[in-house]
Amino acid sequence: MQLSPKEARIVQHAIETWEKEGVIAQDQAQTLRNAYEVSFFDWKRLAKYAFWMAIGSLLIALSSVLADQWLIALFNTLFTAPEGAKAVVFALCAGGLYYVGIQKRRKNPEKTYSNEAVFFLGVVATAVSIAFLGKAIDTGSGHFSLLFLLASLVYGALGLWFPSTLVWVFALLSLGSWFGAETGYASGWGAYYLGMNYPMRFVLFGLVLLGLSTYVFGRWRSRASFLLPSRAIGLLYLFVALWILSIFGNYGDPYAWKIAKQIELFHWSLLFGAAALGSIYYGLRYDDGLTRGFGITFLFINLYTRFFEYFWDSTHKAIFFSLLAVSFWYLGSKAQKIWNLEGLKHVVR
Repeated sequence: MQLSPKEARIVQHAIETWEKEGVIAQDQAQTLRNAYEVSFFDWKRLAKYAFWMAIGSLLIALSSVLADQWLIALFNTLFTAPEGAKAVVFALCAGGLYYVGIQKRRKNPEKTYSNEAVFFLGVVATAVSIAFLGKAIDTGSGHFSLLFLLASLVYGALGLWFPSTLVWVFALLSLGSWFGAETGYASGWGAYYLGMNYPMRFVLFGLVLLGLSTYVFGRWRSRASFLLPSRAIGLLYLFVALWILSIFGNYGDPYAWKIAKQIELFHWSLLFGAAALGSIYYGLRYDDGLTRGFGITFLFINLYTRFFEYFWDSTHKAIFFSLLAVSFWYLGSKAQKIWNLEGLKHVVR
């Protein structure tokens, strides 16, 4: 087994602890030590970055070849075609890319990043196809949120069928876009929908997504790998919405927010802080690194946001940034201990 230096330190610490406490014998401990090797270069991360760079380079290459005259003529022919024809062409391209991705994964399932890169190109082609479809059937109603819903359904069905967590993540992102656009359309693009502004709506959306994903994928064993990314997207919707809510409150009118007193928004900051602390407690209680990480990150985002709100105008800038530097230094030093197993064990105790 190849481990990074950090992973190796954790495993070594665990083996030493088990050996001292008599959980395993000395010969078993030595067998475990011989079962892994330390890799001082993260080839896995390099592979991921390399494939993303490959996709970016491919997109640049495609844009560069447009300078060739015969390709310009070809694209002029394509883009003067009816919108429905363009939608079909890109849908076929997307289908071909998904097929290639599935075949590659069947032959080489260990090549995770190259397989997912092909699926990503399929996601892009699908989005372009749906955009052209929207233009083809546009009636001028402005109800474009239905396109986001269609994208979410397509990505969701494909992601669960392949299966592909990458495609599933795009399904959840499209679903969030549909929710925002649909509630905006239903309210006549006003500030409020059922008395809630956009951040307030997405707080509820994030909570519902968290609950449903935990319920469904916690019981659907063959798709249990979808639980972590689904919860991550749900937590992202929830905490980003709470952060914005802590700044602007449930105001939809910029003038009303501007004249509002700071104390009138303070309870939203408390709600944001309580949610972050609750997430940290849950993460420590159930050894859930995802919720713990979100809680710690957004707790400090909350604290720094309040710091800027209350002390920016009244504090000399040299003092302000000196305090900020000291706080970041303290945060960095503590973060090293928090993410260390011994540090976590100390916090729980």
